[in-house]
Amino acid sequence: MKLINYFKESYSELVHKTSWPTRQELTNSAVVVLVASLLIALVVWAMDSGFESIMTFIYNKVL
Repeated sequence: MKLINYFKESYSELVHKTSWPTRQELTNSAVVVLVASLLIALVVWAMDSGFESIMTFIYNKVL
């Protein structure tokens, strides 16, 4: 009985108490996440390239 009551309450909360974002809000959020992900990827790529150049320089001078 507890399990059935749990599912009924969960369904009721999702249908009646939860505020869902509009399509416009969801689109705006997705764009923000996409832009942030691209910026972070570019920063990581730049750091990786920089460290690769530094290590190549060090290995060529030492060895």
